[in-house]
Amino acid sequence: MAERLALFATAARGTEDLLAEELKELGAKRIRQDRGGVRFMAALDEALNVCLWSRIAMRVLYPLGEFEAPGAQGLYDAVASVPWEEHLTTNVTFAVDANLKDTEHAHSGFVALKVKDAIVDRLRTKLGSRPDVDTRNPDVSVVAHLVKEKLSLSLDLVGDPLHRRGYRVRPTPAPLKENLAAALLRAAGYTGQEALVDPMCGSGTIVIEGGLIARRRAPGIGRSFAVERWPHMGPRARELLADLRADARRNERKVEVPILGFDKSEEALEAADRNVKAAKLGEEVQLAEGDATKLGPLPEGGGLILTNPPYGDRLGSGGQKGMKTFYFKLGDSLRALPGWKVWVLSGNPAFESAFHARPAIRRDVWNGPIPCTLLGYRAPAGLSKPVLGAPGESLEVAPVRPEHEDK
Repeated sequence: MAERLALFATAARGTEDLLAEELKELGAKRIRQDRGGVRFMAALDEALNVCLWSRIAMRVLYPLGEFEAPGAQGLYDAVASVPWEEHLTTNVTFAVDANLKDTEHAHSGFVALKVKDAIVDRLRTKLGSRPDVDTRNPDVSVVAHLVKEKLSLSLDLVGDPLHRRGYRVRPTPAPLKENLAAALLRAAGYTGQEALVDPMCGSGTIVIEGGLIARRRAPGIGRSFAVERWPHMGPRARELLADLRADARRNERKVEVPILGFDKSEEALEAADRNVKAAKLGEEVQLAEGDATKLGPLPEGGGLILTNPPYGDRLGSGGQKGMKTFYFKLGDSLRALPGWKVWVLSGNPAFESAFHARPAIRRDVWNGPIPCTLLGYRAPAGLSKPVLGAPGESLEVAPVRPEHEDK
């Protein structure tokens, strides 16, 4: 039986359970949710399958250990105790990514420097020389996470975070990360077999991720992974990935459902068009100018509407009163579309009451540092309207606040 690695996949807060479901589908074993990610076991081929296919994970880490690391010397000693010669050689480059929480150290750069010093000093002692540091494109990425005096050290299998699919050539202000958009689609139950509409598509992230799902295209098919350059695991990883990529390309399918993105901004539509073409989904995703508060008829048969409306900074003047008016009009517009499930990612506590409809499903998630709520509005049996509540009626619904206020 192939040796299984103990791994940790990171994700946006509030999407850990969605990532756990995805990892199970991808063949991971002994899955356990944790804050900010999911721990799991996988053989090398299964781990590479996760890197290639996970739509929700941000990073896939290979933990090396946890240590008590008091002070600068304790930090150095903890790092120096790791057998780095088993993971690095003098012919590869490496870099250290450090992040801190509630520590005595003021700057992550200082911690990264101490970790780097301990690694090169040990390798110089063990191997007679040291590898070079490359902060731009290292062969091996070392991740140091320090909480108070507890240090966790890991190697990053993927390198550039997995949300960087390679298609975002023209971003817009406040873009939604690709892996979060994919998580929202999973939460809404999207499988690529029903129509998808984003009436405020911005740079097109939601419809592009929907297109990748509908096309059954691996999100990592167009990129390489850091593990392919690891000195001891790289040759086998490259061999396995060649087979996995070939299988992924063979199993793509034709998209049979409409995927539509609308926006009233000409600049946003231009960016979305370039991104859609970069994702090679020009035939699968259609874009058009449209006002979400005056949305016209959509394809018959219904489907899923998923959107991320502005939280307050991108609508110009009017303040909170203007936002509430916009949300109210948005509710009227989407309610007039029979047969469509409506899901909204809201970052404004005033949204739910102004939208004048009660959600059937509510999920707290974080869009970067912004606490948000994903709200799902579904048509009850026998009714054609996708959201509850009478048209024009503003229901008094308490605003949803996240459980965690810290970033």
